[in-house]
Amino acid sequence: MTTAVSTRVLYLRFHPPTGRVPEDAEYGRLLDLLTDFTPIVQALPPDAALADVAGALRYWRTDPAGLASLIRVRALALHGTDVTIGAAANPQLARLAAHTQPRGGLRVLPPEQVPAFLASMPPTALPGIGTATARTLAQLGLTTVGAIAATPLATLQRALGAGPGLRLHQHAHGIDRSIVVTGRPEPVLAVEHDFDYDELDPAAQRRALLSLAHDLGHTLRGRRQTAGALTLTVRYADQATTTRTRRLAEPSAHSPTLAEAAYRLHTGLGLQRARVRSLTLRADHLDAADRASHQLTLDGATEQARHRESAADRAHTRYGRHAITPAAVLTPSTRSRAKPRPRPQPAASRYEAGA
Repeated sequence: MTTAVSTRVLYLRFHPPTGRVPEDAEYGRLLDLLTDFTPIVQALPPDAALADVAGALRYWRTDPAGLASLIRVRALALHGTDVTIGAAANPQLARLAAHTQPRGGLRVLPPEQVPAFLASMPPTALPGIGTATARTLAQLGLTTVGAIAATPLATLQRALGAGPGLRLHQHAHGIDRSIVVTGRPEPVLAVEHDFDYDELDPAAQRRALLSLAHDLGHTLRGRRQTAGALTLTVRYADQATTTRTRRLAEPSAHSPTLAEAAYRLHTGLGLQRARVRSLTLRADHLDAADRASHQLTLDGATEQARHRESAADRAHTRYGRHAITPAAVLTPSTRSRAKPRPRPQPAASRYEAGA
């Protein structure tokens, strides 16, 4: 039972039958299903969760694989939702284990397998390592997690700083001090774009971001809400992800403001020729629009833009969200593509409202 107790954290990613991210009520029901097994559940919107099952393993008299299989069966039977699950000693390893699996897969990662599991992964698979930090590490010849793990702590701290170097050293050895924090997330709203191909062209990625920002703004205005921050999640061809958040200068549902923040987040990642599989743009710190304060402006162009936005919203409501589309989204360009991936559905933007 030693391995079962040490492998105590499950990372679960939900796959509703329609192929989109879960709706808010649907996501809430899936979280409720998890609490039937363990009270220690942390929501990770839009479509994932963490669960600490150390006590549940003793209660259900099973091992991590058995409990994970039981959760998956119940999610399928009760909600028609498949679940990809990773089981490990901490949240970081559980997440990585799940990301190596196909839809509906299960990976249990015992402690003795951790070094070999991490060794060949790229640095960007580790938490907090974006493309810019990966380039710094590559200049030192550190292009895999195994190479980072074999590097002295002092070398990493000289290259990245004391705090970041220590965290990288720990993560490369599979050490994660974070715990599963019980609680539901604050309301969020997210839109997602899947590319038909693993997309290498930054211009194509920016067009997708522009489309997502306009969809997000339209939905926020329709719900009479504003966002206080914006979060961009980039998923790569190897299933690794990078997430960055930017606080807005003032709460807003204005699409150009959201698009500008999305562009800044994207530029800050320094992706260049990264193989991008999907982009998710999430509005955080939602609040009622009538409670938002705005800086006064005498800029007539800003007011005209808001009037045009209102007219576009009315057209979307009456004729559908593709009735009016930003011209930049439709601009043709030479696309740089990696090897195509088979997908069950065409690329689309998908809406999700967190619990």
